[in-house]
Amino acid sequence: MKYYIIAGEASGDLHGSNLMKGLYAEDPKADIRFWGGSMMDAVFHENQSGEGLVKDYNEGAVMGLKEVLANLFSFAKKLKDCIADIDAFSPDAVILIDYPGFNFRVAELAHNKGYKVFYYIAPKVWASRESRIRKLKQYVDRLFIVFPFEKEYFKRKGVDFIYRGNPLIDAIDGSEGMKISREELLKSAGLPDGPFIAILAGSRKGEVSTMMPVCMEFVRRLSAVPGYEDMKYIIAGAPSRSLQDYGQYMEGLEDKVKTVFGKTHAVLHNAEAAIVNSGTASLEACLIGTPQVVGWATSSFNFSIAKRIVKIDSISLGNLILGRKAFRELLQYHLTPENLLSEVRRLLEDEEYRKTMLEDYAQIRHELGGKGASRAVAKAMIGELQKAE
Repeated sequence: MKYYIIAGEASGDLHGSNLMKGLYAEDPKADIRFWGGSMMDAVFHENQSGEGLVKDYNEGAVMGLKEVLANLFSFAKKLKDCIADIDAFSPDAVILIDYPGFNFRVAELAHNKGYKVFYYIAPKVWASRESRIRKLKQYVDRLFIVFPFEKEYFKRKGVDFIYRGNPLIDAIDGSEGMKISREELLKSAGLPDGPFIAILAGSRKGEVSTMMPVCMEFVRRLSAVPGYEDMKYIIAGAPSRSLQDYGQYMEGLEDKVKTVFGKTHAVLHNAEAAIVNSGTASLEACLIGTPQVVGWATSSFNFSIAKRIVKIDSISLGNLILGRKAFRELLQYHLTPENLLSEVRRLLEDEEYRKTMLEDYAQIRHELGGKGASRAVAKAMIGELQKAE
């Protein structure tokens, strides 16, 4: 069968790549065309010849109402090009992965043209913009969810769904990065062996420009604390960013702060603690077992909008899964060098605090279920298509 997959950011590329592995395993004749990134492209070339990647998400993901409004023309063109390409490919299913601002429009247009539409990794309607549920019911043939707390929510809202666990467990447990030792990682980064703190500043340019100045000031302050003079720091660079995106904020810190790309799991696995921009990376830290503090901030304009529409107490997936705070979230005005310094020192120095956090992490992993989620979802998608034949 033919599958057209659309993922619009780094987390979608990760989940899309694992879903593709499942589709190829369950359907040896699978023909896949996709919008995504390097991970999806690598899986494609392991299983198919030709060019499957239509558009790389690195070419322009935006976040926030202000940025969306500023990119309306390019958005409309991308949408038109996408639908034209879907028509040319004529897939058995259009599979949308998160990325709701774009994918909901694709869902509507693809549905109206008679394509079977699957939505994988549900848009976070339980957090904000609940009105989108109407579109899920109207334009999506089957929703595939990945968080246990979503089951009761979508059942209550009357949305049919399929739940087969969370694919991030497979991504972590099968990651080559988990096999890399601290010594190997630090050597590749040009640092001597020893403890280090991980910094994951986000995948979008706006996230990096917000997080990095605060994190670098934190580094300066922790370096001035007796006993921490020799602490090192590794920034896990996002695939969509360049060395310069991070380096412009690191003046005077080049000897102790290094940026590495393509080794996020290795960085988290070997770090003493992590400062993480909220998102999939935060849940990865939970599953890997790295004590963390989450930081998130945006423009005053975007934050004023978010305060009005977001209706959840936590923004981090791990805390949402647990139903309480396993780790601190420093949001907007609370994201300061002083607060980072205080929290990271507690993560490093308070053994009981670390132990409790790791126990909470174990519960989060348990709640997400076992292995094999990506292949199970692929099998369920194929089953849905076979029903329709």
